[in-house]
Amino acid sequence: MANAASANETILYQAAPGWSEQARKIRHHLSMICGQCTHRKVRVQTVDGSVYEGIVIGTDGCHLHLLVGPEVRNAYAYGYGGEDARFFGPFGASSILTLVLYELLVISLLA
Repeated sequence: MANAASANETILYQAAPGWSEQARKIRHHLSMICGQCTHRKVRVQTVDGSVYEGIVIGTDGCHLHLLVGPEVRNAYAYGYGGEDARFFGPFGASSILTLVLYELLVISLLA
């Protein structure tokens, strides 16, 4: 799929050849790993150095969805398995962080 610029357009960025196939492979690999970690506590580091801890609640093939915040300690202590967050009371409302799979650098399973 070539992107040819028309006479009145200037390409500001174009990915290197093969980049999209490599990104697809990485995204698929990470999606499989994250899928195996569903309902488990992980630490994730992104390529920009941000670090997050949370419980994997799902992946959609492009994104990792983490339950984060103080409620993670409660959910983990009570054996989170996808239960309704209302169990933890009005202050236990879930905070869902969505991360792009190809921006992940490290995923560590926490005991």
